[in-house]
Amino acid sequence: MELGLVRKIDIDHEMQQSYLDYAMSVIVSRALPDARDGLKPVQRRILYAMYDMGLRADSSYKKSARIVGEVLGKYHPHGDSAVYDAMARLAQDFSMRTLLVDGQGNFGSIDGDPPAAMRYTEARLSHAALDILLDINKNTVDFAANFDDTLTEPTVLPAAIPNLLVNGATGIAVGMATSIPPHNLGEVSDALVYMLQHWEKLDDIDVSQLMRFVKGPDFPTGGVIIESHGDQGIETAYGTGRGKVTVQARAHLEEMERGKSRIIVTELPYQTNKSSLIERIAELARDGQLEGISDLRDESDRQGMRIVIELTKNADPEAILRDLYKRTPMQSTFSIILLALVDGEPRMLSLKQALRVYIEHRLTVIRRRAEYDLEKAKARAHILEGYLVALKNLDEIIDLIKKSPDVETARERLMKRYKLSELQANAILEMQLRRLAALERKKIETEYKEVLALIKELESLLKSPAKMRALAAEEMLKIKAAYADKRRTQIVSLAGGKEMKALLTSSDLLPQENVWVWMDKNGMLSRTSEDKSPRLSGVDAPAFLVRSSTHDTLYLAAANGKSAALAVHTLPESPTPFNKVCPLKADEKPVYAFALPAQKSALPEETCVFTTTRGGMVKKSAVGELPGPSSQTFWLCKVNDGDALGWVALTDGKREILLATALGMAIRFDEDEVRPMGLIAAGVNAIKLGVGDEVVGAEVINGKTDAAEVFLLGSDGRAKRVAIKDFPSQGRYGRGVIAWDLPLGVKLAGIATGKPNSMVTIHLLKAAAKSSRLDEAGLKKRAATRGDVVVEVKPGDSVLGLTSAWWVGRFTGAKSEALTSDNAPDDGQPRQLSLLAPVKEKKTVAKKPTAKAAPAKKPAAKTTTPKKASAATGKPAAKTSTSSKTPAAAKKTAASTPARGKPAPKTPAPKTPAGKTPAPKTPAKKTPAPKTPAAKTPAAKKPAGKTTSKK
Repeated sequence: MELGLVRKIDIDHEMQQSYLDYAMSVIVSRALPDARDGLKPVQRRILYAMYDMGLRADSSYKKSARIVGEVLGKYHPHGDSAVYDAMARLAQDFSMRTLLVDGQGNFGSIDGDPPAAMRYTEARLSHAALDILLDINKNTVDFAANFDDTLTEPTVLPAAIPNLLVNGATGIAVGMATSIPPHNLGEVSDALVYMLQHWEKLDDIDVSQLMRFVKGPDFPTGGVIIESHGDQGIETAYGTGRGKVTVQARAHLEEMERGKSRIIVTELPYQTNKSSLIERIAELARDGQLEGISDLRDESDRQGMRIVIELTKNADPEAILRDLYKRTPMQSTFSIILLALVDGEPRMLSLKQALRVYIEHRLTVIRRRAEYDLEKAKARAHILEGYLVALKNLDEIIDLIKKSPDVETARERLMKRYKLSELQANAILEMQLRRLAALERKKIETEYKEVLALIKELESLLKSPAKMRALAAEEMLKIKAAYADKRRTQIVSLAGGKEMKALLTSSDLLPQENVWVWMDKNGMLSRTSEDKSPRLSGVDAPAFLVRSSTHDTLYLAAANGKSAALAVHTLPESPTPFNKVCPLKADEKPVYAFALPAQKSALPEETCVFTTTRGGMVKKSAVGELPGPSSQTFWLCKVNDGDALGWVALTDGKREILLATALGMAIRFDEDEVRPMGLIAAGVNAIKLGVGDEVVGAEVINGKTDAAEVFLLGSDGRAKRVAIKDFPSQGRYGRGVIAWDLPLGVKLAGIATGKPNSMVTIHLLKAAAKSSRLDEAGLKKRAATRGDVVVEVKPGDSVLGLTSAWWVGRFTGAKSEALTSDNAPDDGQPRQLSLLAPVKEKKTVAKKPTAKAAPAKKPAAKTTTPKKASAATGKPAAKTSTSSKTPAAAKKTAASTPARGKPAPKTPAPKTPAGKTPAPKTPAKKTPAPKTPAAKTPAAKKPAGKTTSKK
């Protein structure tokens, strides 16, 4: 408008036009994501600016203030807080399902804490973000001028990751809003591959077919999605673009002392503020609207979320949990609105349309990338053809260049004589003299052939849409392999007639799956996510291994008899210090672990827990006396001073007990000789120990069969197998019989029973643990003094003991596979097998007992697993030195339980252990040994030969 002139306008029209311009600016340039890369303009500009700055996943971090300044100065002319908040969200693991920014520093928390100031935090691109930006320099996407026309920025990113569905998006525009939940990358990738493979019949693919792959939203904070009968929330949302789902927190109940209970919350619905939730619960408790809560605290740490709600003694945990779901954000509704920009216009998308838009974008990227690579390859081939001409006429060209007065003349003569282009002539003139060597000439010829092959491949790809779709599917599978992980949010569909309030705890919602629980020698406890056991050998070999179900209760027992019970499904999958997940203290390291069904009524009524200590004390207690998962410890058995708990087993009233000692003695007696006692009882004496002796192994055997064998392992790495029938049955608290007449200086390290191909882990004092089959030792008589070498023990080292997997089925008689080398995959290392039972066989085995057993025994059938039970033996040296305390312990025991045996034989113990192991006598005693095994070579098989040569 010229100065001095006044133009009349219609204020209504001007307001409408200005508002529409503003609305479209907000819709297109701020609030809504692009359906192709799933990014809003500010997010796209942040990633591209970081890429342009060179902040790769393997580079150093840069200050967030520098990144924000780069984005503001070049691409995004808005406030710095908007840019920093958007970047911080890309680095929050509780907001993004797949992180796009790798942040260092405080980028906020699930409690609602804001990120630290941008001058304190640092960031760089994550590996996933690099894949979203992959091939951006190959003309795969369009670029547009920035706000001041000095630079260009991409209008969309190549997006090798389906970011729109994987990370979701939320935004409020003018008159419309988007709310796209995060999804599991593996599920979305499978759906994309399925559509690419059935592209010709794309119109026939419906939502139900895609939902075979995409089960539903998968929130980064986990939680549980509940669909009531007849409620088609997820399917409706995927079919129409609009819907809602009910998400609730994951919680479980734990027992406390004096009959109290507490509720443990480990996962919250997406975008729920943990701090606000705790305040809301406290407010309801103060106002009297929520009765029965005695304490409320937040125990969350780096290991995960943990909100503890302690209840009063008379409170009903299930009723309170229902009220919590009803009155607090522990249960919320998430609205699904699949609104995104398609061709610059906002559109409501179904799941199929969202996936199709992304596929079409990827096909465009692949086509443009192939065209770019083809152009580059043809340009390179053109140069290489000139090189080949020059190498073919090398002497003439050198002479031509030497006789030319200047470069221009030489170029013209080359072009005229050899019909070369200007590019080829320049390349020849710029060729280095070293390229004239024979090897370099060969490289040029090889490169020319490779470039020609690449040109042919790219031309074939561009001519075939089917090949481009196959390439897109292949790249998608690579992305899945690189970044996909396990689903975090569980989806539960209620059957007809069930109400939502019927589903309360995580154990009710959790599917029953077989898992492995183990702890290493450093006290790091963890479990597997599937029916696959950890390695039985190596530095990180398990000190004990338990086969259980996600519905079972795990019991951890310390050497002093103090124990803890916790639900298996609450155990972390990553190694965590045991004292972080159970009430045992850091100095109360578990020496044994076992698992029982949560419903103990599933076990036979006469089932008892049988404990054995290293001092020879045994005790039997009814399994029903064991508490459920609790925040308090309990006494599994009373252990006397100088003694330590060693083994835990199950008995059914029809078994026999076999104990073995370090000095090679063994006793076999009927379990009826040990009456059931309370948990706090110390038990009764099982064997009379000699001076400096201790129990090193305890096995529960079936007295009706003599077919079983016992594996005996010495501290020198030698072992033998002896039939059970060779051990006579006698009364409890006798001296037993000689199981193995060991050479001087060698002690018995442990025993095991099971099938000949059962696997055990052998622990050594210095070297890494080894795994071995029981049948690596030959079958011999008790009188045999020589064993077979099953593990090489270097000088100065010794075997501490052996362990094998614990499982309920081994005692209840349920039919299930034991841990054997037959169901273990070969890892290429002899005797060090990582055990992996075939999944199909496991499922079949788990179903058979269920069909045969009564309803009460179903859990026992599902928890059946490896067929061997033993404990991690401690250090014999340490136990031998403390054996001098046995008399005092025995006197104390006799005073508390008069019915027990007399401890008199142990009185002179302090004078003897020091002189019990004279080192100089060991070689002399072993010298004539080769004569004995020579006569027993057939039984010892090949190891006997090794023994002789070693001696």
